[in-house]
Amino acid sequence: MRPEILADLLAHPDFPEGACWQRRGFAANEAIVREGQFDQTLYVIEQGTAQVYCEVTLDEERHVRPGIWELKPGDLVGELSLFDDRPRAASVFATSEGRLLAIDGQRLRQFLDSHPDIGYPFLKELFLLLVDRLRKANHRLESVFAWGLRAHGIDRHL
Repeated sequence: MRPEILADLLAHPDFPEGACWQRRGFAANEAIVREGQFDQTLYVIEQGTAQVYCEVTLDEERHVRPGIWELKPGDLVGELSLFDDRPRAASVFATSEGRLLAIDGQRLRQFLDSHPDIGYPFLKELFLLLVDRLRKANHRLESVFAWGLRAHGIDRHL
């Protein structure tokens, strides 16, 4: 997200710190978000780094937790939960000490609805972020699919 769009939101008198958002520190290895959790908080990494993980079940007894995305300052976490009531799709753990902004999702949606001059650029930027993540996810899925075909010798029959 472009810093000026976030700065406009956080500086607005109708979106006060403490009521609508807050800064929070985190330690290395601390869970920021847990897969399956229900909440609608949007996080913005201000300092430090984090990693997005998902739970993958190999069979009844084996589960792995691969890292699927690295987060750095300026990156958003939890944007999907802003618009649906489903549980978190992944976990996020800090990989270093840092600080983040925790933005109340319900208050954010209300603010964006009542302030379209800030809401439209914010949502447009969020949409572009989601498009970029979807393209990267599609590329990764294609790579995994190709690897699976090669690993099982199926690519020889195509």
